[in-house]
Amino acid sequence: MSLVDNTILFVKQKLQNAEAGHDWYHVERVYKNALLIANPEECDIEIVKLGALLHDIADSKFHNGDETIGPKMARAFLESQNASEVVISHVIAIIENISFKGGNFEKKFSSKELDIVQDADRLDALGAIGIARTFNYGGFKNRPLYLPDVAPNLHMTKEEYKNSEAPTLNHFYEKLLLLKDKMNTETGKKIALQRHLFMESFLSQFYSEWDGEL
Repeated sequence: MSLVDNTILFVKQKLQNAEAGHDWYHVERVYKNALLIANPEECDIEIVKLGALLHDIADSKFHNGDETIGPKMARAFLESQNASEVVISHVIAIIENISFKGGNFEKKFSSKELDIVQDADRLDALGAIGIARTFNYGGFKNRPLYLPDVAPNLHMTKEEYKNSEAPTLNHFYEKLLLLKDKMNTETGKKIALQRHLFMESFLSQFYSEWDGEL
């Protein structure tokens, strides 16, 4: 079996009990998005595949905020597969630089492959699936759907973002609706716009129903 095939098996096993918004199916969707975005781009497709598959192998949200576990786990796996250090280093750099972190995170690494995987991951936070994942995670954390008196915080630090307990609907303004303008690739931008408009329509409907206008 190929390195990519073995990575798929590894990720499926590691994420079999993961929260539904960060499980194997999330990774699979990001993988498919990455292949779609990579198609017109000049890139190392193996790096794109491995980066997409391993990007959420140990999300810090579920490990007490520890951002080192994912890269360590990915490195140990790739080393066990005798991947080259060039491949390992690039994949680890993607994992370490992909996250949103409140929009205040400055990437310390750049590559076309990172751009593709980051766009692919961000697309899964948009549109119908993005909405479903957001409310699923809010329920997982026992957060209220919406509190009209709690305004979104649009200028959070990285730590404030990580520790936020705000109502689920605030997350649309604090992250999701900002992603459209943070996409890297032309394909990513095009898909993000369509999904962004869908979310705006959802929010309009949500507020109408909340206020008893329909």
